[in-house]
Amino acid sequence: MYKAGACLFYLLLISFTGWAQREVNVSINTPIGKDREVLRKYVYPARFPDSLAARQGMRSLMQQLQHDGYLTASIDTFYFKTGVLYSQFFIGERYQWARLRNGNVGNSLLAQAGYKEKLYTGKPFLPAEWAKLQEAVLTQAENNGYPFASVRLDSIEIRDNQIDAAVLVEKGPLIVFDSLQISGTTKTSRRFLSRYLQIYPGQLYDQQKNKNITRLLKQLPYLEVTQPPLLQFGRNQVRLYLFLNDKEANQFDGIVGFLPDPQGKEQKLLVTGELNLDIRNVKGSGKALGLHWRKVQRGSQLLNASYSHPNLFGSPLELGFTFNLYKQDTAFITLKPRLQFGFNTFKAGKVTLFTEFQNSRLLLSPVGLQEKRDSIPIADFTYNAYGWEYLRQTLDDLYFPRQGYQLGGQIAIGNKTIKRNISREASYYDTIRLKTTQVSMSLHGEHYFKLNRTSVVLTRLRGEALINPQLFYNDLFRLGGLTTLRGFPEYTFYASRYAIGTLEYRLFTGQDSYVLLFYDQGYYRRSIGKDRVQEYPIGLGTGISFSTGAGIFQFIYSVGQSKALNQPIGLNYSRIHFGLTSRF
Repeated sequence: MYKAGACLFYLLLISFTGWAQREVNVSINTPIGKDREVLRKYVYPARFPDSLAARQGMRSLMQQLQHDGYLTASIDTFYFKTGVLYSQFFIGERYQWARLRNGNVGNSLLAQAGYKEKLYTGKPFLPAEWAKLQEAVLTQAENNGYPFASVRLDSIEIRDNQIDAAVLVEKGPLIVFDSLQISGTTKTSRRFLSRYLQIYPGQLYDQQKNKNITRLLKQLPYLEVTQPPLLQFGRNQVRLYLFLNDKEANQFDGIVGFLPDPQGKEQKLLVTGELNLDIRNVKGSGKALGLHWRKVQRGSQLLNASYSHPNLFGSPLELGFTFNLYKQDTAFITLKPRLQFGFNTFKAGKVTLFTEFQNSRLLLSPVGLQEKRDSIPIADFTYNAYGWEYLRQTLDDLYFPRQGYQLGGQIAIGNKTIKRNISREASYYDTIRLKTTQVSMSLHGEHYFKLNRTSVVLTRLRGEALINPQLFYNDLFRLGGLTTLRGFPEYTFYASRYAIGTLEYRLFTGQDSYVLLFYDQGYYRRSIGKDRVQEYPIGLGTGISFSTGAGIFQFIYSVGQSKALNQPIGLNYSRIHFGLTSRF
């Protein structure tokens, strides 16, 4: 017989003959008293597929009891007899904390780990909670110079199922970073990498920084990590070894597009173009320069320039400057300079704070202004905004990814001021608000699924929204073309908000060569005065990208469908884009 607190119950397995193959019904004899009340709180199946599953189910029940504070719960008898599987359980009493004291741990360390004495006074003793506290204390110790720390209970006293103990930490030696060593062909400076990784000589060892080294290095497109980082521990010091080679990340490429000219009568084709120049890791310092030019329509051009300066004054901050110019034939020109400060967080990704100024100026003659007033309103304006941007990515390769994801978003808010144009009638401004608050938002995400060694599926979603009670034609987002909605001319659609979903299949024929099939589903909306449009255009097509001696050659053939443009899917409306990307 078992003393108070013991309980017996039996599992009856019906049809013992062929028990390993057939479904097993379970009959449970529940004991009376306190143990019966305990077991009522637990749910266990009435039948199992076979006797092996029944055994595992009983063990799971025992483990759950122990996890809930019944530390002495056990299976004391477990046997077969005349077609019946018997199991005899001992539950026992539930243990509680009388008190969990701070033994030798610093108060700040325990507080950061989430310890409060009241949480461990008169509360049930749960092994999982104690393990969680242990892990939290160890994490704090490892991130503050003690990578060899251990945690245990000390001065344990048990009276009437009440546990009184103290938390004791054996810290081990205090470890500081000694130096950073680089092995490989990279010309990237050790000074830059030390600041980028935020690891400096004499700094306390931080396990969290160590875990994120590889992820941070993979975000640099000009570096190849040839093997995982190595830590060499010495007396109270640790030396970090990085194994890095340079990658060809500087880029120079151009794309030429041929499409039917909707305005041309004699000229059947409209030639568009794009030119990109990116210089990364200037003199091994991590600095980057960019210049991008595009001719999107007849008389319309786009120019983007950028500069980034990492580790500003030795800090983890990255200074960035961008400049955008867009000229829409003879209608308007818009300038948008932007100043930003970004920093990498070890857990969340990259966060950027920015301020930008937008100035849009009309180029039309007074007659042209009057025509635009009667069709789609445009106006001179300035917009000064402040915003926040977020980016996180886990791609295995920045140029030819096969798995991983990239997620980013941006929000900006500012004041928009309409400027009076002397070539326009003064009465035009009597019906509009000259000062308003404007909000812009954007979101983009993409995920690469690796199906097998050569097949990859890309899913992508991106969208933007412009919120203002008074929008103009030269405010709007511009869609269409190779980089947004394929199957249409560049910048065909004007929208105050849009979303584009992409499904793309890539079959890799080499490390940097593949053929693709894609489907783009778009949505956009525009509401300016009498011009109100909402549509769901689609684009689909195929293409190929392969490596040549001069660079990466890409060819894309696409068709699109749009009710607003009266464009069906057909060969007469097909678009062809091809270009060469050269890296050095």
